[in-house]
Amino acid sequence: MYQTLLIKYGEIAIKGKNRHLFEDALVRQICHALRRVEGEFHVYKEQGRIYADCEPGYDYDEAIEALKKVFGIVGICPVMKREDEGLDKLGGDVIEFLRQTYDRHDQSFKVVTRRARKSYPVDSMEVSAVLGGRILEAFPEMHVDVHEPELMLHVEIRGQIYIYSQIIPGPGGMPVGTNGKAMLLLSGGIDSPVAGYMISKRGVELDAVYFHAPPYTSERAKQKVVDLAGIIAAYAGPIRLHVVNFTDIQLYIYDKCPHDELTIIMRRYMMKIAEHFAGETKCHALVTGESLGQVASQTMQSLVATNEVCTIPVFRPLIGFDKQEIVDIAWKIDTFETSILPFEDCCTIFVAKHPVTKPNLNVIRRSEKKLSEKIDELVQTAIETTEVILVE
Repeated sequence: MYQTLLIKYGEIAIKGKNRHLFEDALVRQICHALRRVEGEFHVYKEQGRIYADCEPGYDYDEAIEALKKVFGIVGICPVMKREDEGLDKLGGDVIEFLRQTYDRHDQSFKVVTRRARKSYPVDSMEVSAVLGGRILEAFPEMHVDVHEPELMLHVEIRGQIYIYSQIIPGPGGMPVGTNGKAMLLLSGGIDSPVAGYMISKRGVELDAVYFHAPPYTSERAKQKVVDLAGIIAAYAGPIRLHVVNFTDIQLYIYDKCPHDELTIIMRRYMMKIAEHFAGETKCHALVTGESLGQVASQTMQSLVATNEVCTIPVFRPLIGFDKQEIVDIAWKIDTFETSILPFEDCCTIFVAKHPVTKPNLNVIRRSEKKLSEKIDELVQTAIETTEVILVE
């Protein structure tokens, strides 16, 4: 019955002269999302609305699920579309819509008409009144409730007539690609995939870097991160995942530096390598899953120490979230069960028993001088041997 899906957006509507750029980006993202759905779709914008016309035989459920992952969409409305053949015919179309859509016809309702085509000879209030009367004639057990109706029937009068009663929530946010590009430091934990989702929701395109430590971390740990990148890519679009062999760097730091400083110093070198790849892929910032005070490496002093090695901004979308808030989002976006699979990453393997929580930058710099003999060579080797996986 639904030949068209009407797409509603939120923030884009206030973008002024640049609004068309955001609309075009959203149309592209919708087309990309629907590519994998069975059926043919024609996506276009018209008079402040975006529509996806659906050819017969398309997979309705798959189409809705795909659109629920497109940032920028706040509502998806399955629509019955009809030609304008007068108010009497419209009344019949509304009755047909209700018969096909609902098994029950005893609930309260309200008709909301939007007359976008001002040449239509009857105003919105009168259209709603006439259609409400037709509904009461056809379904005597239904009744009008303008304040808290069980069923809200929307009628939009444009070039054609659009009838719908359901608004399926979308994820909101901004279309991916409208706010630049960033490099996500992706681990196998709960936090970093959520951080990638959150920053992508603001329109940021993503690439990612993962620090692998064979033989201390297994191929299953690597596959876990690839799987997490795939879940995020369903929202953020294709992600180039850089898999860095970090073992030799970690072992060298472990051998040369005080063990209570291991986490901070390793983290500083991760940030340096991530920034290198950010430069290569034209990313404007790094993104991490850090939350203030959650662990020793995420105290204010620790974040200052890791930030110091970066020349581009470091975004931390989860900085003010507690763990339960992060877990709730991980459940919502389907990353949680993958994140808790028992395959450890390099951060957990080499963690110190008693890590410093308030590192002194001067002390950290002095410790890093002990690495001067080989560290640059090891970093260069790690960069040159990095595996890049395109995750879609």
